[in-house]
Amino acid sequence: MARRELAIAENAPGELFVDDTCIECDTCRELAPEVFGSLESGQSFVQRQPWDGSSWRRALHAVVSCPTSSIGAERSAKEAARDLPVHLDGPVYRCGYSSEASYGAQSYFLPRKGGNLLIDSPRFAAPLIRRIEDLGGVRSMFLTHRDDVADHARFRERFGCERIIHRDDAVIEAEVLLDGDRALAPGLQAIHLPGHTRGSCALLVDDKYLFTGDHLWAWEGRLEMGRNVSWYSWTEQKKSLRKLLDYRFEWVLPGHGRSLHLPPPQMHAAVEELHTRSKAVS
Repeated sequence: MARRELAIAENAPGELFVDDTCIECDTCRELAPEVFGSLESGQSFVQRQPWDGSSWRRALHAVVSCPTSSIGAERSAKEAARDLPVHLDGPVYRCGYSSEASYGAQSYFLPRKGGNLLIDSPRFAAPLIRRIEDLGGVRSMFLTHRDDVADHARFRERFGCERIIHRDDAVIEAEVLLDGDRALAPGLQAIHLPGHTRGSCALLVDDKYLFTGDHLWAWEGRLEMGRNVSWYSWTEQKKSLRKLLDYRFEWVLPGHGRSLHLPPPQMHAAVEELHTRSKAVS
């Protein structure tokens, strides 16, 4: 539970606060970007107190989703907890309920005719599970890489979902092991993107939504990729980024960092621009 005596000084005065146990996972800033901001250190803070029912609802989604319970609020989040996952765009929902086991990585839920899909693992939280059950359960869990498997086993036990991960990142006993790129179903394309880890993969959905794990993300409106979090090979990560220029998409939806939505030509240009910048980093 967040502690008021540990609240960081930069919080806007009011009921809502972030304390100094924040691990900079970005969950709150994606769920309520108008309320939460980022300090130079990367830590989140309350840049503006919620001002109406909608902004409070989104802020409370962040309260229950924070993996380290670093956000405090002087009102109940019980009703807001039942909203998650929350709709983002088209078939895409944000799960919230980030897990500390995956350093607060974001995960996503997609209702689909062929069976609902989870992308990376949220925390196995009772309100979220009940909501997912109401939405039809989970048939498949696509795990972008070894860092973000979190509560995968509990989801498998509850829903009987098949878990999909690249063979080189198979730290779990998954039902489907990828060896490279693969079309998983109509509209679902797994893309092997080694770099952050050897088995990192993205999932392209309907040539529109690219779920990137920790391969790349957005920050301040442009795409970014991190040399300091390239655990396997920065050389391979740069090659992997070039590979994405062969695909069409308009959303980048990462595990960590901000999402980005651009028309496909502009997104292609953003990937090219990042590729150019990355070549200068050895």
